[in-house]
Order: sequence, then C-alpha cells, then structure tokens
Amino acid sequence: MAHFAKLGVGNIVERVEVVSNDIATTEQAGVDFLNNLYKTRDVWKQTSYNATIRKNFAGIGFKYDQARDAFIAPKPFNSWILNEDTCQWEAPVVYPNDGQNYNWNETIQNWELVE
Repeated sequence: MAHFAKLGVGNIVERVEVVSNDIATTEQAGVDFLNNLYKTRDVWKQTSYNATIRKNFAGIGFKYDQARDAFIAPKPFNSWILNEDTCQWEAPVVYPNDGQNYNWNETIQNWELVE
C-alpha cells in the first residue's frame, strides 16, 4: 500500500491516506487518484513507513520541507536541534544509556530520571 500526505497551508500535513499499489503505480498516479476521488486539486506527497521516501513517515502536523524533500515532525522543545541527515529532532544532550527511563526537562536542558 502507498501512503500520501495531504499538505495544507505552510506545507503542514493535514491527513494521510492509503492508496492501493495497483493504483499508485507512480507518485503522480496516486496524487491524481486522490484528487479525482475528492474532486480537489490538493497537494499530496508520497510518504513511507520505512523512511525510504522523504526521510520520515508523515504524520498530521508534520511539515513537508521542500528544500530537504523531507517530512519533519513538530519541534518538541526549543533547545532541540534538527539532524540534517535524518531530519529528526535531537536533544542537545545524549539520552543516558543505562537502561533507565528519562524525560527531557527543558528548564534545565537535561534528562531527568523517571521514578
């Protein structure tokens, strides 16, 4: 199955639709099918769960970045930095690798142990 993200204002993903591979033999064929189905001229971009298309699977609220040809999730915290290779947000401090659970604390800009 092929997945397509509908882009709204500011290239923000409004929804994701599934189209049969028999129909979506190309990205344009999938776009044409969806616009014919809904009688629209919306902007659709193909996405994939395994990130072989456009870096990340598109979710509602994600932004399509045309320059990077990638879907990027909303920034979770002001201090986080976009990894240009994966187009995913990363904390400025590496997550501890000690088998325990942590949550990010933006105030102290560090990981806090979940008790």
